Amino acid sequence: MKLLFKQRFFSWFDSYDIYDEARNTVYVVKGQLSWGHCLKIFDSAGNELGTVKERIFTWLPKFELYEGERYLGTISKKFTFFRPEYDIDFQGWFVKGSILEWDYTIYDRSLRTVAAITKEIFRWTDTYVIDVSDRADALHALMFVLAIDAEKCSRD
Repeated sequence: MKLLFKQRFFSWFDSYDIYDEARNTVYVVKGQLSWGHCLKIFDSAGNELGTVKERIFTWLPKFELYEGERYLGTISKKFTFFRPEYDIDFQGWFVKGSILEWDYTIYDRSLRTVAAITKEIFRWTDTYVIDVSDRADALHALMFVLAIDAEKCSRD
């Protein structure tokens, strides 16, 4: 399943639309006013599905993930010199990225690819293609992409 993650051009807070391959809106992400990033994920009908919330006052960026009210785990940036890496406290998943920080792959503990994320360049706004192996992992993969994008935004 492929998802197109596209940041809205005009918005006060982080705001994204996520489309499927047929260009149907699957998820809508809206930034909330808070200390640090707080991103709420909604389905196309407006039902809240999850939250990505930045923990503040940490040495390296860290984000908490919630599906509804249920705490799922965290994603935090690792200290590395060349390739960006993240610790994921969720089902044994981990992330490795390219040196330019445009492409990422999420792996499960068996080293199988959960999702491959590619940033499309030469776009007006941040645009990513998320290729998810299993449709059931789409929301969780989206949460990790949101956290990584928010971390990069904070750094820049």
